[in-house]
Amino acid sequence: MKKYFKIVLYLAIIGLIAVISVNYYVKSTTKKNIYYSAKKFPKNDVGIIFGAGINGDQPSKYLKDRLDAGILLYKMKRINKILLSGDNGRDEYDELTVMKNYCYDHGVDTTKIFIDYAGFDTYSTMYRAKHIFKIKKATLISQKYHLNRAIYIGNKLGIKSVGFSANNGEYLGYNYVCFREYGSVFKSFLDVLRNREPHFLGNEININGPSNFSKEDKR
Repeated sequence: MKKYFKIVLYLAIIGLIAVISVNYYVKSTTKKNIYYSAKKFPKNDVGIIFGAGINGDQPSKYLKDRLDAGILLYKMKRINKILLSGDNGRDEYDELTVMKNYCYDHGVDTTKIFIDYAGFDTYSTMYRAKHIFKIKKATLISQKYHLNRAIYIGNKLGIKSVGFSANNGEYLGYNYVCFREYGSVFKSFLDVLRNREPHFLGNEININGPSNFSKEDKR
């Protein structure tokens, strides 16, 4: 019994070292690509905004700040187009409709809004951005805790990526999501390593073509 306990303990230590090492590598190689001020932000054609939860027909605090940051960059002409990526897998939980309506209601030209209806996680969003939307360069818009991972995935999949921090005030459970991110970064590292293909792909929607925004969708 003692022998098995030692084996489990050694494996746990090795696993912990692996997680910490991968996180250090990902953060140290991407931190230079994260920006905190729109005034100093380099121009880019496409901004990608990641889903982050909704409350009924309103965005969560996390998501609202991401949308506000993306809209700010758009209005300051730091990005020309916005790709919204999130989860609309259930009628009662439809991030994309909330996100697109918010952008539309805050003055973003609908011809400049593209919708990724199968961005169920960050890796899927970036993979689909590359293979479905044919994006080669992108501004990634999210909270700081999430940007290292998103930039790392984007760069590894062939999208030259920079990040813009949407942090604005305090967030419920922020310490928890920062802690959980250690595992998410490690999983993303393995996803990149094995070139995981998302469950949903679909037809090409070229980011340089017509927008797939539809005003007829439910509001």
